[in-house]
Amino acid sequence: MKNSVLKGILGAVAVAGIAGIAKKVIERKRFVKGIFNEYGIKEKSPFGLADKIREMDEEQYQELKGKFKKEFASKCCSRKSGRKEELFEA
Repeated sequence: MKNSVLKGILGAVAVAGIAGIAKKVIERKRFVKGIFNEYGIKEKSPFGLADKIREMDEEQYQELKGKFKKEFASKCCSRKSGRKEELFEA
């Protein structure tokens, strides 16, 4: 009895974890798709993005870089987030 309850609980936790990961993947995919649409990148690959970055001026590049940093920054260490920003700017 105890073993089957434990397996059920672990199964439920695993399903919730997989659902959370899938949600994050979908959000990030949607973000990248939005970047491709916003900057008019036809080739939906890293090479298309790299070509567009080469064509950008410094201001556009810094804006795009900021968007990627904001979206893909680790949110696990919220207490040290100010310190991370200082390190990135240095």
